[in-house]
Amino acid sequence: MKLGGEKEGKKGEKGGKKVFDQFCLPLGFKTGIFTNNWVDDSSGRLFTATLLGALRRHFDVVIESCRAGLHKPDPRLYAHALEVLQAKPQDVILLDDIGENLKPARELGMATILVRDTQTVLKELQELSGVQLLHEDEPLPTACDPADVSHGYVPIRPGVQLHFVEMGQGPPICLCHGFPEVWLSWRYQIPALADAGFRVIALEMKGYGESTAPLGELTPSSQLRGGLWVPPGAFPGIPQAVFIGHDWGGVVVWHMALFYPERVRWVGAVAVASLNTPYRPADPSVDIVEKMKSIPTFDYQFYFQEPGVAEAELEKDVGRTLKALIRSTPLGVVASIRALCAAGGLLVGFPENPPESLILHGPELQYYVQRRVGTMMWGFGVGGSGGPLNWYRNMRPNWRWALTAKDRKV
Repeated sequence: MKLGGEKEGKKGEKGGKKVFDQFCLPLGFKTGIFTNNWVDDSSGRLFTATLLGALRRHFDVVIESCRAGLHKPDPRLYAHALEVLQAKPQDVILLDDIGENLKPARELGMATILVRDTQTVLKELQELSGVQLLHEDEPLPTACDPADVSHGYVPIRPGVQLHFVEMGQGPPICLCHGFPEVWLSWRYQIPALADAGFRVIALEMKGYGESTAPLGELTPSSQLRGGLWVPPGAFPGIPQAVFIGHDWGGVVVWHMALFYPERVRWVGAVAVASLNTPYRPADPSVDIVEKMKSIPTFDYQFYFQEPGVAEAELEKDVGRTLKALIRSTPLGVVASIRALCAAGGLLVGFPENPPESLILHGPELQYYVQRRVGTMMWGFGVGGSGGPLNWYRNMRPNWRWALTAKDRKV
């Protein structure tokens, strides 16, 4: 059963919550849920705790009858819910699948909806709230908030540590992001995987955000040689995990399976997965640099090679850089990357103030902008830390290292 009421005070401070897990309300609404339950000390208490933990991520208020000392349909429980929501009865819509539970709410002055099927409920809720809920667009899943996840730091060796966030319980899944992102790129997957029964650990890769790395340690080979999976005791009780990567993170997880298969865990049919970076074994007959130079798509990586050049362009306005690079449309730029690099930069031709993309906007964009190592996100920060561009400056060393895995299979 869910409660929805208009929020007092400043609109939108914690708005945008859910009425149903998959249907969003606009800023200015609160949602709550209360349930008849008891203090569970049985062997099945883990299920109850997991369920209530999941609910608290999706609702502003969760009221348990055993903690309130009241249960539905006691009118005092409804009055208590109004106090917690800081809402007036006329500002609240109550949903329940038992008609007896709706009667006290109506007597207090709340609008009520008897739940029978989703479409009918959404139609009634739309009429009562004035919020457009029935539409053809696929709604976004629930995203996690940086303030609502557990943050941690794992030392790899002196001067090197990885920042990570963690959520959920169960078989561990390790998420590894790519360029130019941070752990928040997994914001939709983290709560979904946690709700599905996994312990999710989203790493911030070396040189990104709050993870540090001395110069020369920003390569897939060094990630693994130095312990992408950190020394024993850093994550107690996690000898193995499923690894999922994107972009450079995908390269890392493939090599994790190739060089450290004992660290990779099968869950169902999945042990390692990668987005947009398929596994390609190193070919000893082909010079990797010459091969990449023959493919125009990779020209930007050669623009990144000279230390300080790309840093100066990309760091000039980090917000503009992120808005230009992380999007699904090219903003009208039709020149090849090779032509852009020849013209003097990767962002030549992009507007000075690109519109925010649907992929990254609002608070998430600002969080990205703030995740900087020292004084420079892209280059060399305070204390000699290396930035994300250094991942592109080790083509041949990575290739030579990968060649040592001859005859191994993922």
